[in-house]
Amino acid sequence: MRVVIAEDSVLLREGLARLLTEAECEVVARVGDGPGLVTAIVDHHPDVAIVDVRMPPSFRDEGLRAAIEARRLVPTCTILVLSQYVEERYASELLEAGAAGVGYLLKDRVADVADFVAAVRQVAAGGTVLDPEVVSQLVARRRNNDCLATLTARERAVLALMAEGRSNQAIAQRLVITEGAIEKHVNAIFGKLGLAPVDTNHRRVLAVLTYLRG
Repeated sequence: MRVVIAEDSVLLREGLARLLTEAECEVVARVGDGPGLVTAIVDHHPDVAIVDVRMPPSFRDEGLRAAIEARRLVPTCTILVLSQYVEERYASELLEAGAAGVGYLLKDRVADVADFVAAVRQVAAGGTVLDPEVVSQLVARRRNNDCLATLTARERAVLALMAEGRSNQAIAQRLVITEGAIEKHVNAIFGKLGLAPVDTNHRRVLAVLTYLRG
């Protein structure tokens, strides 16, 4: 099994390489950034690439975006994301591009070397391996999207302005409707998003968070 490792931490990168080599895998490339990952996959056509999410230069989602690009260029390459973080948007995109040969594990939850190597082999063979926490967050995101889809165009406009921090009065002025109408729209938004009538300000924050996650 031929492996590419994309990890900006030199110690972790070398540790993974040694671990996999001892498990009789061939590590054909070790890189520390997104462009390096794409180049390595195009050049070597590995059986599997092990990828960290956050890599240089901004340490946000370069690794995952590079993995999606590499998979587009070399569709036969399988991807195992190994990260401290769940990047819901790109994880969904990676899975929607084809769940076969895709894995997403959280570093802190990988407790057994044999299980990790087995996961690498499973993904390389075209299987899917997902950490339960990843599944939980992706399901929550899908629920958010489903709820947002029930909003009317006007309700979405109101929610977007709420996300900008505007008060009901400011939203009413912006949309040229009465403040009473805005209050009705806001209450409708709370209902459709399943936000129980407790503290109004708390519900407002939760509604905005749902909008931003969607």
